[in-house]
Amino acid sequence: MSSSRPVVLTVDDDPAVGRAVARDLRRRYGDTHRVVRADSGPAALQALEELTVRGERTALLLADHRMPGMTGVDFLEHAMDLVPGARRVLLTAYADTDAAIRAINDVDLDHYLLKPWDPPEEKLYPVLDDLLAGWAATALPSFDGLTLVGHQWSPRTQEAKEFLARNAVPYRHVDVRSDDAARLLAAAHLEAGPEQLPVAFLPDGGVLTAARPRQIAERVGLATTAGRPFYDLVVVGGGPAGLGAAVYGASEGLRTLLVERSATGGQAGQSSRIENYLGFPHGVSGAELAQRARDQAVRFGVEIVTTADCVGVTPRGDGREVRFDDGGSVASHAVVLATGVSYRRLTAPGLAGLTGRGVYYGAAAHEAVNCTGQTVHVVGAANSAGQAALFFAGLADRVVLIARGDSLRRSMSEYLVARIEASENIEVRTCTEIAGARGGERLEALCLRDQRTGTTEVAEAGWLFVFIGAAPRTDWLGGAFVRDERGFLVTGPDLVDRAGRPPAGWPLGRDPYLLECSVPGVFAAGDVRAASIKRVASAVGEGALAVSLVHRYLEGL
Repeated sequence: MSSSRPVVLTVDDDPAVGRAVARDLRRRYGDTHRVVRADSGPAALQALEELTVRGERTALLLADHRMPGMTGVDFLEHAMDLVPGARRVLLTAYADTDAAIRAINDVDLDHYLLKPWDPPEEKLYPVLDDLLAGWAATALPSFDGLTLVGHQWSPRTQEAKEFLARNAVPYRHVDVRSDDAARLLAAAHLEAGPEQLPVAFLPDGGVLTAARPRQIAERVGLATTAGRPFYDLVVVGGGPAGLGAAVYGASEGLRTLLVERSATGGQAGQSSRIENYLGFPHGVSGAELAQRARDQAVRFGVEIVTTADCVGVTPRGDGREVRFDDGGSVASHAVVLATGVSYRRLTAPGLAGLTGRGVYYGAAAHEAVNCTGQTVHVVGAANSAGQAALFFAGLADRVVLIARGDSLRRSMSEYLVARIEASENIEVRTCTEIAGARGGERLEALCLRDQRTGTTEVAEAGWLFVFIGAAPRTDWLGGAFVRDERGFLVTGPDLVDRAGRPPAGWPLGRDPYLLECSVPGVFAAGDVRAASIKRVASAVGEGALAVSLVHRYLEGL
């Protein structure tokens, strides 16, 4: 794990001198700095590489000049590539002062000290005090999280950034074309080829090349596999409905597993602001609400698995088997399906190839800071689009909200419409659709079609955020699950026909319970359920209601 204390590295091939230097340094700076010793230039360079990969900051290099194989000046010259901001000091004998003077220019030497330096209070500490103070005045703050090196316009890098951001894993992104990225890659002896990106530098010194969410999750402490073979309740999906079901299930004594393929929060977790949720008069970000719910679930003992894709739910006697794409499975008494919906993809020419390179589905809050001072296009006419438009209006110079309908009021809450109309830098374009997009490395322009006149225009565009439609994730469920024509799960009384008959294959003598699917013991909650109300509060309520129906189902076994 990286340390918040900056490093002072000393290198000397004479063990006695090395110990003496380290002793004096620790006596003066041990409380504020970490003193690291090396006995040769190559060993010191290796230590610097390890420190750099771990994200530790090196403040000062103190090197003896006369060392076999690699002199102190040679070491400092190589070290400049790894830690260019570190202050450099050469320890030298009187006979080597000419070399030290030349090094002032050759390796941008900050100071040279003659040996011996006794007493250190007069000949060592005053010099180092000034150098460390100068370094601290210009050094960047310490960062103990994960560093992700990747290309800004790479979909794989975007995938990793979104996963980290939505799972609240502290990270920073360093563009592969920057000097900082070159330094990190050199320290890890890596090339910057596209097949290796993104590269994740972990706080423990580990390095992941071509890092994908599941690999990252395993290394940062997120569970990716279930801890036991059997549970009372398995909840599939970590949005508001799934989190609600998990919290209520675990709080009522059910051994509960929550399975999420990406990050808890679902679509709501990507919302920049939710202002009509009960109990938050000033609004709450989707990420904060999701994190609070996740913390609450963990406190009640819910086991949460991320980056796990479910591929089937099958009855097994009185239990239900949930299968995963990695070949694993768990069994449970009951299952709650809360997989929510995904934003529908735009099919206009040119958009597919620009996804993650200026075109995003959802708010992509991790990209928001990059939109500062620019023009942002938002597509959609429901609350999620309105919230995003207002959020980006606080960062961008101009926001263009594009809607196919003739009025936002048909599908957006009045409080959002009023705020959008009052915003000076939001332009609303109704009866308009995206007819195409173009760009090279990233999105450069959009083709906008006016549905009333049929005319098109090309608008410069670097950022497009899409919030349209709702596609349920139910394709992985088998034919035993009844769905409507759009793929939403049919539940409860809607499964019973006009003659009062349950769906074909229904094995029980009773009708399905209110939120129960066509497979007994499997319940649907939230947006994935046909005829549900697409609101956060109703999703949470359905999650809680599903648990009460699970208890009713279990009592009948």
